[in-house]
Amino acid sequence: MYHVLIIVKKQTGKYFVVGGDLASGYTYVQLGHWSFGASYYRKEFCLDYLLATYKKPLLAILDGSVIGGGVGISIHSTFRIVTENTIFAMPEVLIGAFPDVGASYFLSRLPGFFGEYVGLTGARLNGAEMLVFGLGTHFVPSKVFVLVQCNQEYI
Repeated sequence: MYHVLIIVKKQTGKYFVVGGDLASGYTYVQLGHWSFGASYYRKEFCLDYLLATYKKPLLAILDGSVIGGGVGISIHSTFRIVTENTIFAMPEVLIGAFPDVGASYFLSRLPGFFGEYVGLTGARLNGAEMLVFGLGTHFVPSKVFVLVQCNQEYI
């Protein structure tokens, strides 16, 4: 029997989920199937809650864009590794939606009024800024991950 010690979450490509939830919800509503959109969001938010309350350590490697739903999947991880390629944003506010995926929890805990600023403006942050404000826990140059992939080792 295997025991889970840690779960690693890493995107493939440049994006850690970008806009899929908004696009799916919009498409379902336009097709007259609002209940599918509601079901989609229920599943997404249940997954976010599960990840936020999971007892085992979670490691998110954020080497690219972490936007919207990708934030919900990664932000509640025990360890959030950012790189020079990391871009964080909650852009749903730019189209009149609200920051979801648990954003009221983690944005309200940022220093000063920075969380309110990010939540109201959809501002983009880079990896260093994420680290300064506590959204990232560790900074690792992206070339380290390229070397690991080339050697076919696993983190």
